[in-house]
Amino acid sequence: MKILNLLPAAAIVLATAMPAAADKISLNTLSKYLNELRTAKGAFTQINDDGTISTGTIFIKRPGRIRFEYNPPEKALVLASGGTVVIHDPKTNEPPESYPLARTPLSTILAKNVNLSRAKMVVGHTADDKSTTVTAQNPEHPEYGNIQLVFTDKPVELRQWVINDDAGSRTTVILGELDKNARMSDGLFNVDLAIPQGSDR
Repeated sequence: MKILNLLPAAAIVLATAMPAAADKISLNTLSKYLNELRTAKGAFTQINDDGTISTGTIFIKRPGRIRFEYNPPEKALVLASGGTVVIHDPKTNEPPESYPLARTPLSTILAKNVNLSRAKMVVGHTADDKSTTVTAQNPEHPEYGNIQLVFTDKPVELRQWVINDDAGSRTTVILGELDKNARMSDGLFNVDLAIPQGSDR
């Protein structure tokens, strides 16, 4: 009888010792979250492919617009607007680089209508006891690379992303708390206003 009485207690101890696996946040829920994210501003930490670390402020205005302002000693500015991504780094003494937003995995979360349930878009959807990770790509052009989006639940929040681009580089962006009520003018994403006059584009 003593052994039988101990079995439930042992089972309870084992159950409490094991970490509880969180349920995956559904793709429909994550799509809804991204589609409702109209503006956001917050601090970010970027881990570059070579292991260096940069920090700064991110501005998001969906659809299609994002701005990364880097803290000193960095002077770089990355801007996406009008379907184009522009990278301006005065330290290189080189003209700003530009390329189509559609060729970057970042276009996944900046699209006017995010649908992670679209066929062949999501190639990974996992969860642990803290977060849900979704790996997404352009279904028509998987060669452009992919983006790994990390979300927490209750409430759903985007916490970081990892971009694996078409050149084989890996860049991680860790987000701080996002102010979703931040007001920002369209001029913040205007390349002609953002890049100092005299820069050769």
